[in-house]
Amino acid sequence: MENILNNLNTFLSDLNVFYRKLQNYHWNIKGKDFFVIHSKLEEYYNEINSEIDEVAEHILTLGGQPLGTLKDYMNETKITEAENKKVDSNLVFSEITKDFSTLLQDVVEIKTKADENEEYKTSALMDSFVESYSKKLWMLKQSME
Repeated sequence: MENILNNLNTFLSDLNVFYRKLQNYHWNIKGKDFFVIHSKLEEYYNEINSEIDEVAEHILTLGGQPLGTLKDYMNETKITEAENKKVDSNLVFSEITKDFSTLLQDVVEIKTKADENEEYKTSALMDSFVESYSKKLWMLKQSME
């Protein structure tokens, strides 16, 4: 179980850093597609914010302690922060596609370990993330063609 909890905390860290990255891009997007991208980024970070709470509470239901400091998140995350500068949609789409791929890898790994340990609540929760991130990745890739 400890291994699953560690992976869930890494996932939680990735979600928190990604949340901040999405907000940074939301504030700094520029270009002719500003209105569309600005709204989409807000949609994404609102969804990620809900996922952060869901994952943290799930860790608690398993008897674990969710990480809760920025220092902890930065020590655990695999997602890089966004710089404080104006960005265009090409950079944003490229970066968030990479980040959603990282999140997908996180949840597939957690699901695999959960299944091996017959931790079906965790496995079922990861199913919803696999579906969501897979669809987002498909949509992002379609928008970059």
